[in-house]
Amino acid sequence: MSASPFAYPSSRFEPTTLVDLNSRLERERLSRSALAGFFRIVEHWKLRDEDARELLGGLSNSAYYEWKKNPERILEVDRITRISYLVGIYKALHILYGDKLADAWIRLPNSNAIFGGRTPLALMMAGGLLAMQTVRRLLDARRGGI
Repeated sequence: MSASPFAYPSSRFEPTTLVDLNSRLERERLSRSALAGFFRIVEHWKLRDEDARELLGGLSNSAYYEWKKNPERILEVDRITRISYLVGIYKALHILYGDKLADAWIRLPNSNAIFGGRTPLALMMAGGLLAMQTVRRLLDARRGGI
């Protein structure tokens, strides 16, 4: 029997299995490492606590400091997704640029039309999850040479 002309070519790469963030067990598995990664990024990017809280979706002062002190909690889908975008942005910046520029990039005014002269941080704080997704896609496209 001949192969269909519309069949996918064989590849040594397998598609990534998507994580079901609606599953409490998956969120429980990911939450501690997500928060640890988030707080490391905050440190590397030299973010003010107010900015970090906003990137998490408007977390209160008391909750933010409790999370820093005790990251043993199960995050909501929104917060894990936000942190995932930020981790991807951090990783892409460190692939594209040296460490010093990579960590300063989000605080530098940017002439790209997406930012309109604002900093990437300002865009992400104002635009929330969708802005984080946009920044991540921009950096992933740059990594891919687009």
